[in-house]
Amino acid sequence: PRSGLHAVAIARFALALGACGFQLRGAADYPFKTIFVSVPASPLLSAELTRTIAAASAVKVVESPAAAEVVLAVPFVTDDKAVLSLSSGGSVREYQIVKRVQFRLHDKDGNDWMPAGEIVVRRAYTFNETQVLARDLQEQRLQREMQTDAVQQIVRRLQAARKPA
Repeated sequence: PRSGLHAVAIARFALALGACGFQLRGAADYPFKTIFVSVPASPLLSAELTRTIAAASAVKVVESPAAAEVVLAVPFVTDDKAVLSLSSGGSVREYQIVKRVQFRLHDKDGNDWMPAGEIVVRRAYTFNETQVLARDLQEQRLQREMQTDAVQQIVRRLQAARKPA
């Protein structure tokens, strides 16, 4: 009897997941076979983009633009930090960090496979003057998360690219 209830609960859970539109990501499907990733402004972003594209699909990431069907150019990557709120005494209470990544997907002839785009990722965090080390670690963790988020957004946009007519 107890295993029967367990099976019914699992079936209901699976049905609920299917009804809400949940679907595992699976492999990415790109309209190109080879890609060159150019991110001169950020080697860490370049490495994560390359690794994510190669791991999620059958697309081959090549070492030169001449060998690639398309080139993913990321000419501009910035990290900004701004004060979000102040305490009544005028000291900083909250910061907002922003990562901007501009990108363009084109072929060897310069034809765009998709319009140039920009990803903007924002995070806010509280600041405590007495815990400087913890704040620095939190900011570094948020920067890594923001980079991963930007990479995932670029990868999803690459799936919508189309060969120019």
